[in-house]
Amino acid sequence: MNRKATLIGADGQAAFGLFEHGVGCVNFQDYDLRSPMDRELGALAKHFKFNQFQFIALVSPELIVGVAIIDLKLVSKAFVYLYEPRSQTFDEYSFIQPLARKTSIDLKPDDGCAYFASGKNTISIAAKAGRRQLTVVLRSGVNITAEIDESHSAPLAMCSRAGYQGWVYTQKNAAIPCRGSVVWGAKNIDLAAIKALASVDWTAGYMRGETFWNWGSMSASLKDGRRLGMNLAAGVNETGFTENAIWLDDRLIKVDMVNFQFDRYSPDSCWHMQSADGIVNLRFTPMGQRKEKVNAFFVASNFTQHFGVFEGLIRVGDELISVENCWGFAEDHFARW
Repeated sequence: MNRKATLIGADGQAAFGLFEHGVGCVNFQDYDLRSPMDRELGALAKHFKFNQFQFIALVSPELIVGVAIIDLKLVSKAFVYLYEPRSQTFDEYSFIQPLARKTSIDLKPDDGCAYFASGKNTISIAAKAGRRQLTVVLRSGVNITAEIDESHSAPLAMCSRAGYQGWVYTQKNAAIPCRGSVVWGAKNIDLAAIKALASVDWTAGYMRGETFWNWGSMSASLKDGRRLGMNLAAGVNETGFTENAIWLDDRLIKVDMVNFQFDRYSPDSCWHMQSADGIVNLRFTPMGQRKEKVNAFFVASNFTQHFGVFEGLIRVGDELISVENCWGFAEDHFARW
């Protein structure tokens, strides 16, 4: 596999574009980071301006799970939530660590570990040889183990400019087979038995100091048995390139710019996501959400992640795929960091 070894070249600059097999190491320490007025910035600035996060979702019509580790250097955060559509049961757990204590995210998207701990709560994500292992152990008794097999699926991997001097590398995948278990209260759920599918988001870079994005993601099984995955975004990571794609089984199909139409102040109203190339034309109906508002001295976040169902049409070549009652996510996020 012809994977690009490092993102930052010998000239201290990031490589921009799409990478068919991803990037081995996001070696941000080698980047020639400068101020907007071209003043060279040192190791301390390189460290504290660099942000990383990983998000993993496990999706089936019977269970929705979201897990994230976010390292903003001045602070780190993690969250876990679980939603059962049938009973509409929802549990959420959020944690924060000042100065990113007990938090680490390796720089190798496909061969590294991410870890977060707060008291007796631990989250780890370990990637190696095409597989990603998620382990969550919470004081509440929630216990999640999931092995995600990415070995046959092409990732969406891209790097784009962010502001005047920054860049963002993101690597995503969706509708990936997984196996494992979720212990949640009295429930012990076998992920393979409920045909859960996983999505993975690995993102890092020198992001805009103030930014926003809208995001849509889906992992679903079609009536004919094929797996359909999707990642759509607007407002971020689209300076010359986009992170918009669908997956049909393990085949990656690139998608053009996407228009998100929704009412921010009516959280139960439908979203409309439509791509400029006509591939995607979907409605999203929220069924639940995770919200967070933080307005501190150094950082701010106005975050709403909905989980719900998609309906509509996706065009792949001459085929028109009907999307009916497929579970996924829609997100509206403002951030200052």
